[in-house]
Amino acid sequence: MTNKFITTEPLGKGGEGGEQKTWDAVQNAFRDRTCIGYWRYPIFSKVGKSRKEPDILIVDAQLGLIVIEIKSVTIDQILAITGHRWEFQNYYTTSSNPYQQAENQLFSLLGYCDREPILRRKVTGRALICLPLITETEWYQSGFYQLPSCPPILFKDNISPWNEAVSQLTREQTPQRPLPNPPLRGEENGINFYLEGLTAPPSPSPLRGGNEGGRKGAGGLGFLVKRIQQTSPIIKGTPLNNQQWKLLQAVISGTPVFRKKQHLNGHRNAIPKTINGTPQQTRGSILSQVRQHLSEFDLAQEQIAKSIPPGPQRIRGIAGSGKTVLLCQKAAHIHLKHPDWDIALVFFSRSLYHGIISQLDKWLRRFSSGEIRYDAKRNRKLKVLHAWGGRKQPGFYSILCRQTGVKALTVNDIETKQPHQALAEVCLNLLQETAIPKLYDVILIDEGQDLIVDDPLKFEGKQPFYWMAYQALRPVDPTQPEQRRLIWAYDEAQSLESLNIPNASELFGEDLGHLVTGQYGGGIRKSETMYRCYRTPGTILTAAHGIGMGLLRRGGMLTGITRIEDWQAIGYEVTGTFRPGQQITVRRPPEHSPNMVSKLWQGSLFEFIAYRSRQEELTALADNIFYNLRYDGLKPSREILVIVLGLGLEAMRLETAVAEFLMSQGIDIYRPSAMDCNMLHIDKDTRDPNKFWCEGGVTVSRIHRAKGNEADMVYVVGLDNVAKDESNLQLRNQLFVALTRAKGWVKLSGVGSYPLYEEMWRVMQSGDTFTFTFRHPPQREISVTDVGEVRSRYQSGGRNFQNADLAGAQLAGEDLRNANLIGAMLRGANLQQAQLDGAKLVIADLSEVDLSGASLCKAKLVGASLKQARLSGADLSWAKLGNADLRGAELVGAKLVGASLSGADLREADLTGANLDKADLSEVNLEGTRMPDGSIGE
Repeated sequence: MTNKFITTEPLGKGGEGGEQKTWDAVQNAFRDRTCIGYWRYPIFSKVGKSRKEPDILIVDAQLGLIVIEIKSVTIDQILAITGHRWEFQNYYTTSSNPYQQAENQLFSLLGYCDREPILRRKVTGRALICLPLITETEWYQSGFYQLPSCPPILFKDNISPWNEAVSQLTREQTPQRPLPNPPLRGEENGINFYLEGLTAPPSPSPLRGGNEGGRKGAGGLGFLVKRIQQTSPIIKGTPLNNQQWKLLQAVISGTPVFRKKQHLNGHRNAIPKTINGTPQQTRGSILSQVRQHLSEFDLAQEQIAKSIPPGPQRIRGIAGSGKTVLLCQKAAHIHLKHPDWDIALVFFSRSLYHGIISQLDKWLRRFSSGEIRYDAKRNRKLKVLHAWGGRKQPGFYSILCRQTGVKALTVNDIETKQPHQALAEVCLNLLQETAIPKLYDVILIDEGQDLIVDDPLKFEGKQPFYWMAYQALRPVDPTQPEQRRLIWAYDEAQSLESLNIPNASELFGEDLGHLVTGQYGGGIRKSETMYRCYRTPGTILTAAHGIGMGLLRRGGMLTGITRIEDWQAIGYEVTGTFRPGQQITVRRPPEHSPNMVSKLWQGSLFEFIAYRSRQEELTALADNIFYNLRYDGLKPSREILVIVLGLGLEAMRLETAVAEFLMSQGIDIYRPSAMDCNMLHIDKDTRDPNKFWCEGGVTVSRIHRAKGNEADMVYVVGLDNVAKDESNLQLRNQLFVALTRAKGWVKLSGVGSYPLYEEMWRVMQSGDTFTFTFRHPPQREISVTDVGEVRSRYQSGGRNFQNADLAGAQLAGEDLRNANLIGAMLRGANLQQAQLDGAKLVIADLSEVDLSGASLCKAKLVGASLKQARLSGADLSWAKLGNADLRGAELVGAKLVGASLSGADLREADLTGANLDKADLSEVNLEGTRMPDGSIGE
């Protein structure tokens, strides 16, 4: 289950003073409420020369918005409070305006809410200061409470579950002492402690120790919610209904950024067709409705988007899941949070330039309340870079060349003309020629699968571009040089060239294969999977997966996922097992493809027609586009896209034929990189490689330029070019990419008759559910989860799985001999009968794991947690279990011959029938342990 409390950046190792305690208290107090909580939500207000975000933001269905600003100061560090200005001594700053800052941030968020008619003036807002190192008593003794500008405050007593429980108890038992000058009511001076009927602070409690507050988060911290609730709101709203609550979550996540402006006067130039006098639906009218709709809040995606990892992070997202948007949001957030950092947002397809800059600009404005925009000349610390670069536009590779004094090579300097291979070759040359300078603090890579090459072009077993990027990063911590902020997003199903999958061992070599397993502090995961598709309707997406993998192919699937947990990770439900001859059913629930078009459109979203000739195919294409323009009211640019399938010259000729034919029929077209519409021949000296759309023209493109772009109505031409070589995985991937460019509708066409056409029709008829017989392992297996990756990497010779997160994993019978699982999370995993001889499980979490009958001969389990583990019948001969925690473990009949158990904790463990011959039991805690002979240890 995704945590509803989002830590956008791990707190410092020292807990950043009282911040960690406050954040923990808020999470405990609000955990059973309908809410979302953020540590350092990215809404930045100007504080002096820098920008600051709120320490804590709570978005609560009943309480509205709550901003808490934390000051970890002692009472002696506060010199004075004058109006909103607080003055400090022996603190990191001499002064600040904490309450005013919290108010400004709150008003910025409420301003976004007020842009939505049904939320306008409906959302309650509160701002508070938290002083986690100061008690209420200290505050009153200081006299600061008498100041008329004293804001609502949470004290140390309020965020400690024991202290607060005692404080409540004391209020009931201790007589109230009158104050020398009775305070004003809480509504007037804003001090949340002063409520009607309460005249003075309690005396310090005489109670000590114990757990009088009841369970954590209930008796004690429940009062924290009450304290906040009793604070007078700055803006008093009204109770929110379910629709308003959903919209509030969407607003806070930033989804209004994606809302598009309507056409002038909100109308499109369309003449709806009528049948029997009834006007028919038009695609234009559907789009007008869709564009005013906000996507529902996605907590899992919000976790990924709002977090700043303190090291590398891999983001795998299915087509249309919002990877590019997410990376732009991350880049904007990091830049505003750390304006002194050097950040590069890198991509392969030059046609993405304008789209990425536009997204980045939107997020910068969103997070800065409109004060910061993206300007390539002014934002020198935040760069949007093509992976290679051109003559007039520096790229990631060319900048590194300039810094090292090495001549930057161009495509003309390289024998291979395949762009991704050529880029790898120049990166390889640079790596071999010089040391890469450390220029960046963060590098984010979009469409990461496009930067992968096959093994012959690797640099010392590593992917050249990725290794170059990794080398160009400054370590996050000098004591941990491996930890560098390289964040890459990819979807291996969209790879048009190499079929290698960009996991850490593929990119950085086996020694660093563990870099993105497990999680960082604050629950920030090192590997994330985005399974919800927002762009493409579910009908089209499932068809794309079905045909792309060959699930219904007569000869069996060609590529794809063969593990249930991996299917689930990308949003599918599975029944059956992937064993030869077994029947499998996979289904994609509608909620995982929340595209509005499929809910509003009454007709077909996906059509496929095979024609007898190319002339017929192109004639139908022109007729359909005319219909879109005249009757549907679609715009030719950005709303209609024609994609041509095929390889090499064959695809180039078909692209030209399509463009020429449409022009001959009076339809304006645009070919990517041309300077203007209706230019069939593109001059390489005057072309614009960043350009994919041209106002007034329908873009006609081969698949490589179309990648990363999208349109509402997509025509995919030339399926026969795939059908002629239907087992070619690159061609299947072309088809997948083409279909998933659609935001609304797809019309697929080809000529002739091929077995692939029958497969395509079967796929379309299957809807959101595929049932097929698993015949044999595919040519290319895809692993999504850590469990799947461990299996596939182990089978290919990998052994380094340090810190892997395999909690609850089904690994019964797996062969993991000599695997490096140091620090791995295996809590609750099923490892029955597993082969773990020689495995390194030092300080691993094996609590409640089932290792019944497993073989762990000579395994290293020093310091491992094996609490409540089931090890009956396991072979632990000569294993090293020094200082291991085996409390309550079942070791019935286990072999522990020669095992080293020095310093281990075996309290309450069951060793009935176990063989402890030659085992080292020095300093072992055997209290309550059932020994092999049935006696109870002391």
